[in-house]
Amino acid sequence: MSNVASSQALADLPTGVDGFASAEFGPLVRTFARRLGNKAGGGGALTVHRHGEPLVEVWTGESGPARPWTADTGSVVFSATKGVAATVIHRLADRGLIDYAAPVSEYWPEFAANGKAKITVRQILTHSAGLSGLPEIARGLDDVLDHHLMEERLAAAKPDRLLGIPAYHALTYGWLLAGLARAVTGRGMSELFRTEVAEPLGTDGIHLGRPPAGVPTTAATLLGNRLAVVGTGYVPLFLGRSYGLPGAIGALARSLFLPGLEILVDGDDPAVLDTELPAGNGVCTATGLATMYGALANGGMVAGRRYLSPHTIKAMRRIESYRLDHTILYAPMLWHLGYHSLPIPGAHAGFGHIGLGGSFGWAEPRLGLSVGFVHNRLSVAGLATDQIASAWVLPLAVRGARTTRRTVTRTQPRAA
Repeated sequence: MSNVASSQALADLPTGVDGFASAEFGPLVRTFARRLGNKAGGGGALTVHRHGEPLVEVWTGESGPARPWTADTGSVVFSATKGVAATVIHRLADRGLIDYAAPVSEYWPEFAANGKAKITVRQILTHSAGLSGLPEIARGLDDVLDHHLMEERLAAAKPDRLLGIPAYHALTYGWLLAGLARAVTGRGMSELFRTEVAEPLGTDGIHLGRPPAGVPTTAATLLGNRLAVVGTGYVPLFLGRSYGLPGAIGALARSLFLPGLEILVDGDDPAVLDTELPAGNGVCTATGLATMYGALANGGMVAGRRYLSPHTIKAMRRIESYRLDHTILYAPMLWHLGYHSLPIPGAHAGFGHIGLGGSFGWAEPRLGLSVGFVHNRLSVAGLATDQIASAWVLPLAVRGARTTRRTVTRTQPRAA
């Protein structure tokens, strides 16, 4: 247990919740238990760090039938993976290997095809590269599982009419960053997640795809009907015909849907674990995400070591676009360079990335606060409620951190 956690009173944990939490976070932990507990096969974890020190590390439930969730249980965090992929790019930029303002084709010459020679790294990071559509680059699941092929197809693709406009690149985002990183380093994103994020930060809780044998992190089984409804009845026909619709409905369908893609998360050992999908198949623990965002929330420092320069951190914190996103139904995503903010209490001054189902990682630089939240539920019926988990996690985490800061300040002894 850390010095910060052990120096203060601890909260009484609800039945079924393991770990520890400072007393000021009692409301957060009780809400976590109520939302995540008591569901056979389902569970989750929540970690809150302030200045890199753990104030909350709790977990509950099961990572699969009769498998208790532990501190080392990770789950597929879907689009929260994008924040990790963006952090890889920032590490490369920090070393002078990438310039945000430079054309992508300067590093990845094949990308210049079909009128893309002037598309910049910044445009890719802010989802404004005009390359969000799946039907233009993939025919089905087999294509999507071949990440090398997807990088090549995107290099050859023609941008659409949304070039220059924020339009969430739901799946293509990850292959775009992977292609850029591969062109610069010669290495794939799975390796870069390890060498640029997990190892420098001293955490095993961040992987792209299935964690390798012999490491502490294990992947939870996804619980619920997942995306099965997408492949039934008239849903595929409707979504396929939606491709040509103007506005956000068409853009959303093109960015997310291909016939048969729902099988990607089907079964107890889903195909999503065995590819490199840097937009959506990170397997992370709550503590892994909180550790990464802790470096971003504290000026690029972790455990007294420099992880990113102040110049890069300043660039990451800046909101690049206030325009409504043209894929996510005109939502105010407030895009940063690879992350987003949220116009809700406790979140508007921070940044991070939320994934399908509501798992997320978050940094709040004003407080030196970082949060990781993961779970394994993926049910269409409960998706709307789970998706907005940040709306209760972040305000309660910020409230607890502010209370803790005041308590620590008041109880510190005066200097002699």
